[in-house]
Amino acid sequence: MLIDIKNIEKEYMLGNVNVKALRGIDLEIKENEYLAIMGPSGSGKSTLMNILGCLDTPSSGKYLFDNVDVKSLNDDELSMIRNKKIGFIFQTFNLLPKANAIHNVELPLIYAGIDKHKRKLLAEEALHKVGLENRMHHKPGEMSGGQRQRVAIARALVNKPEIILADEPTGNLDSKTGEEIMEIFSKLNNDGNTVILITHERAIAEHSKRIIQLFDGKITSDVKITD
Repeated sequence: MLIDIKNIEKEYMLGNVNVKALRGIDLEIKENEYLAIMGPSGSGKSTLMNILGCLDTPSSGKYLFDNVDVKSLNDDELSMIRNKKIGFIFQTFNLLPKANAIHNVELPLIYAGIDKHKRKLLAEEALHKVGLENRMHHKPGEMSGGQRQRVAIARALVNKPEIILADEPTGNLDSKTGEEIMEIFSKLNNDGNTVILITHERAIAEHSKRIIQLFDGKITSDVKITD
């Protein structure tokens, strides 16, 4: 099992109020799954995403990643998981405005200590995968929203991670461009990547093969979609 979460709870203080963001989440995700976690604002989906991505820790419960208890890992080991095993994609792209596409995609490789020549080759390969071989030397300001998101996807792919974790990846895109981005995720899943989408849009979630619905910090449904 790639991800195995048991009875995860997450609480935090908002001013003087104790907020229970997650309430006893049980979730198993196998290799090469394509699932969407959806729910309205305040349902806990962003909190769950942060825990799945090792960006935050639960208040209680157990999280096994590749059969390793995440609680037992130190900061360096958690950073290694975030850098090499999980590719993050965000709604706002998070690209460096003064760097071209190749340099943006190279960033995780720099943190991973990969030498300059190999970084360039791997970045070019990732950009080819998302259909941006003709825009490699363009900066974000010279690209459309869809092209910027493709750069962000290439950056997430460049370390060949086990998981692609995408938070509202079409939120800043028009519907046609959003459909094109979703086609890329389907192709990545067909190529062997585990893909986890976080979304509040049913139409986006229905591109996946499994939909998990959250409400008030609990999973209210977990449905596999058949072709």
